[in-house]
Amino acid sequence: MGIAEALRKVQAQIINAAIRSGRNPADIKLVAVSKTVEVLEVIKAMQAGAVIFGENRVQEALKKSQEFRVKIQDKKVEWHLIGNLQKNKARTAVDLFDLIHSIDSIALAEEIDKHARKTGKKQRVLVQVKLADEAAKHGIAENNLMDLLTKIAGMNCLKLEGLMTMPPYFEDSEKARPYFRRLKQLADKAIKKGFTVNELSMGMSNDFEVAIEEGATLVRVGTAIFGERSY
Repeated sequence: MGIAEALRKVQAQIINAAIRSGRNPADIKLVAVSKTVEVLEVIKAMQAGAVIFGENRVQEALKKSQEFRVKIQDKKVEWHLIGNLQKNKARTAVDLFDLIHSIDSIALAEEIDKHARKTGKKQRVLVQVKLADEAAKHGIAENNLMDLLTKIAGMNCLKLEGLMTMPPYFEDSEKARPYFRRLKQLADKAIKKGFTVNELSMGMSNDFEVAIEEGATLVRVGTAIFGERSY
């Protein structure tokens, strides 16, 4: 299956999952996860209709976006950082990404705010919440979430848009449902406290339909579009 056909299949699955759960398909955005994918493959996805691309590593995304702009000068796409961000890469991340999904500490938020202030940018961000008890998973603990949201709300150069999470990988996507449901509950709690939480970034190739049923507005899909990764 080629990239264009795979993308159309994913888009159809998004529409069907939204309709099943009584939602408007237009409220769900597809982030085509392009980590380790060559620029020419990214361009194929863009030509087939993808408009948001998600990258895990700042340096790879920087190189890729520069190549992309040389090859495609008249097309506007969004670049999202979906992977863990180290403070020493914050300046480059602010320069490069439209939306950063992975804010997980006050220190990181402060660093991004500092660099955004220097460039005159209002950086769009999501807060990553750690709901899985796995050492490899990043994110703020549930009991520290509201403190972090409060700090971000007080920063002039950050625009809080929502929350993100990464559940453990399950062969059975139904097992991920409680994690997605919990993130939606946390979002609802934050909204009641006055925070702007319009976006829920959750769901990947193996479970994005379940995530949509539980309220996802951004689904991060790579393998189902580009095929298995070569790491």
